[in-house]
Amino acid sequence: MITRVFSVRVWAPVGVLTSLAYCVHQRRVARAETPGAPGQRPVDRSLLELKMVQVVFRHGARSPLKPLPREQAEWNLQLLEVPPQTQFDYTVTNLAGGLKPHSPFDSQYRKTVLKGGMFAGQLTNVGMQQMFALGQRLRKSYVEDIPFLSPTFNPLEVFVRSTNIYRNLESTRCLLAGLFQSQKEGPIVIHTDEASSEVLYPNYQNCWSLQERTKGRRQAACLQPGISEDLQKVKEGMGIASNDGVDFLSLLDNVAAEQVHSLPSCPTLRRFAQMIEQRAVDTALYVMQREDRESLQMAVGPFLHILESNLRKVMDPATAPGKTRKLYLYAAHDVTLMPLLIILGIFDHKWPPFAVDLTMELYQHRESKEWFVQLYYRGEEQVPKGCPDQLCPLDKFLNTLSAYTLSPEKYHTLCSQAHVIELGDGE
Repeated sequence: MITRVFSVRVWAPVGVLTSLAYCVHQRRVARAETPGAPGQRPVDRSLLELKMVQVVFRHGARSPLKPLPREQAEWNLQLLEVPPQTQFDYTVTNLAGGLKPHSPFDSQYRKTVLKGGMFAGQLTNVGMQQMFALGQRLRKSYVEDIPFLSPTFNPLEVFVRSTNIYRNLESTRCLLAGLFQSQKEGPIVIHTDEASSEVLYPNYQNCWSLQERTKGRRQAACLQPGISEDLQKVKEGMGIASNDGVDFLSLLDNVAAEQVHSLPSCPTLRRFAQMIEQRAVDTALYVMQREDRESLQMAVGPFLHILESNLRKVMDPATAPGKTRKLYLYAAHDVTLMPLLIILGIFDHKWPPFAVDLTMELYQHRESKEWFVQLYYRGEEQVPKGCPDQLCPLDKFLNTLSAYTLSPEKYHTLCSQAHVIELGDGE
């Protein structure tokens, strides 16, 4: 997804029991009370009741999307063997519950056969194990440590959405197998959308003005001081011509995939692996340009709208029973997570690794009825931008999102207007 998005496209009745169990949940109760901002009374965490969890995650480890010239690792078909514990039957539908849409990404990936026989971008058994482990971690948090979710999959409790790319669908299967130990009370349905209208990644096909706004930035990034010299150094070490189109994004895509699978790698890639990751981050930040608020809006604003809508539905007493879920799972990509982390003010300047998760918990205080959000990235507590501490009052959290959240109508308007503005500015 990394290279394709940045090039072709330019770039988811416990009540008292829950709150009591929460008191003994060591990961979240290191302190019985959370000190508030100056002038605010502390929050008694023992009186917080978990109402909803949303998890946005990247797929597990995969083969590269595009092989590098000269140096190629061997991607043996044995890497596709499915670990038995990850088996879990599921059905894929469109967002309306109809037939699964066609996946142009998967069709394109199948055209690239890597050395060893695998296709580009295929989820491996290493990636399957990573996703199963993530599911196990979620099970410990929300089934074992606190009785929030049922121990078996219940479609009335869990909503699952994924981009319509096979490695993401299979990653979701493995996560669910780990979370529910391959036990279910009803059918598992993974919802997905047409590639042209998908919002779980920056969609340059659906928002042409986003493509216009960022057009040429990837190529220009390679010419920036520091990036240019380092890129030339790596290419010379690998014997790659300077004009072959290889940049730090494609270099990282290969070296990260090779390293996580412990495959023999080019000595130059091994030697410069840390620098390659940092320069890939620099390149991505140059393309996205965090100061360009409208580009970030068009990149993930519609997805933020979905996450925010889920929060507001749970809060709204008028929401009809059955219209919300306890757990929302969203199988996305690195190019989804990076702008989300930037907007939330928690980006650590490291490339989002395979199987990483961004988890958002919604709590209500049992006495004051106030609402709070707790954010985790890679399993670690985070303090979102605009929040006094890890336990963030919901109004402050929504205020941080509001500058970037886009309803479908506003998304369409901004995508259309931005192009006119760009042309008017002579860009």
